[in-house]
Amino acid sequence: MKKTLPFVVLFISFIAISQNTTNQILGEIIQKVSEETQGEDGRWQFVIEERTFLCLTDQNNNRMRIMTPITEVENLSEEDLKNALTANFHTALDVKYAISNEILWSVFIHPLKELTENQIIDAISQVFYAAETFGTIYSSTNLIFPGNTQNKELDEVEPKNTKVLKLQKG
Repeated sequence: MKKTLPFVVLFISFIAISQNTTNQILGEIIQKVSEETQGEDGRWQFVIEERTFLCLTDQNNNRMRIMTPITEVENLSEEDLKNALTANFHTALDVKYAISNEILWSVFIHPLKELTENQIIDAISQVFYAAETFGTIYSSTNLIFPGNTQNKELDEVEPKNTKVLKLQKG
């Protein structure tokens, strides 16, 4: 009994602090951080620094994705694809480079209701920077996991835009 009590307390506190993000809350956050927003609950298109984002949710199945297109697949070299896959392991962190409908995307996919406002803002920032740095440093932040084998170094290129990192200003 003494050994199970800490697990029960931990489980109860986890339930007590779990989030309950909904489409309405997500939409309000998107409105707050974007320059222009269109759409409705579960389907938004928004713009930050001239970059178009899409956000799609399935609230019934607790899923969401935030994404931005980077380029058409026909524009990619074999080196681009290799660097993108390497970045998915080392430098893209919570976002991934992915291909759908012959478009390369920067995408964040996550359960919806567990997200906090700061996590959503961070996700948008990472999607933005992964797209902006594609072809150079292939990174969503300045954090790199050890073992990176890419030829490009983080110090080589400074991301062009810095607004997204300042979104948490409130």
